[in-house]
Amino acid sequence: MLRDLVKPVTTWNPRRSRDGWFHYVDLSAVNQDRKVITEARSTPTGEAPSRARQLVRAGDVLVSTVRPNLNGVAVVPEELDGATASTGFCVLRPGPELSGRFLFHWVRSPNFVSDMVRKATGASYPAVSDRIIHDSSLPLPPIHDQRRIAEVLDRADELRAKRQEALAQLDDLARSIFLGLIESRDSNAGDWDDSLHLADVADISSGITKGRKPPIAALRSVPYLAVLNVQDKYLDLSLVKHIDATEAEIERYRLRKDDLLLTEGGDPDKLGRGSLWNGELPEAIHQNHIFRVRVTRPEVVSPVYLNWLVSSDAGKRYFLRSAKQTTGIASINMTQLRQFPLLLPPIEMQRDFVSRVEAVEQLKAQARRGLAELDALFASLQNRAFRGLL
Repeated sequence: MLRDLVKPVTTWNPRRSRDGWFHYVDLSAVNQDRKVITEARSTPTGEAPSRARQLVRAGDVLVSTVRPNLNGVAVVPEELDGATASTGFCVLRPGPELSGRFLFHWVRSPNFVSDMVRKATGASYPAVSDRIIHDSSLPLPPIHDQRRIAEVLDRADELRAKRQEALAQLDDLARSIFLGLIESRDSNAGDWDDSLHLADVADISSGITKGRKPPIAALRSVPYLAVLNVQDKYLDLSLVKHIDATEAEIERYRLRKDDLLLTEGGDPDKLGRGSLWNGELPEAIHQNHIFRVRVTRPEVVSPVYLNWLVSSDAGKRYFLRSAKQTTGIASINMTQLRQFPLLLPPIEMQRDFVSRVEAVEQLKAQARRGLAELDALFASLQNRAFRGLL
């Protein structure tokens, strides 16, 4: 069991200290995608949260005990030696028979994650206890083999991190191209048009309603896009659901190339989130929590430019001001979307912007393919490593 391979961790109450400040690592400090601590904050001891209790050392492995499916794990770096971690983490301090890097790769492996998900309790806020994590088992080759396996996985993971960083830099490049276009208005403001609203240049409609009373007509199954599929300037089609609809409904809600899909809300960050449909599937419709914006005046606005404008900081501010908000939930309606104010450069400038952004998108597509290959390689190495085949 894991408990036989790790050392105990010291706890303290910062509020009883006179040191003044301490570094606090809470659950939000861990980047769940990169598996690193990114946002540890310096906190006055007098304002210490009640969960700030565990003193950590460099090399400790932190495992989030809440929402184990998200796999919030990280290694404490040298600069956070002596920091304080939330009791929302199970802190694993490797003993002499266990390599820290081997342990880190184990707690992020599919086998460990699926085991924790299976043992989690709580429907709305699933969690596991420290005891469950300590009682879990792991393959344990000799320490020198653990280090060799960890080195192989570290190298593969480093390649993935470099590809992810390249993608992030390309995202930054695309954003800088858009901001450069907006800032150019200062020198030729007279050529820009800020008199129009979204309804003046596009047809806007909602989608098919799930759970509606089926019409009395022949139905057939068709793919439909839900909120989960529509991300910020890209579509996640890894899971596309189907719905039974009539031919009339399919024709009414059928997506066409360059349709802009926008989520109506949910979490505030989902307001104005959207992407263009480029015919990724032979046929698809959209559900009622997604607005379809179809440009009717392409001589005035480019769909690509419109996507960037709607999802810009200015666009998000408009939606936040206009949205109906309850506790943690925000949503926009058709009227608010129709009234979205447009800021339109001359169409020639928009087309130049589109060509430059599309060049960046081609590079991003290449980088994503490379990252997918590296992800597959890493998963294969993980599988072999913890089956004793590496």
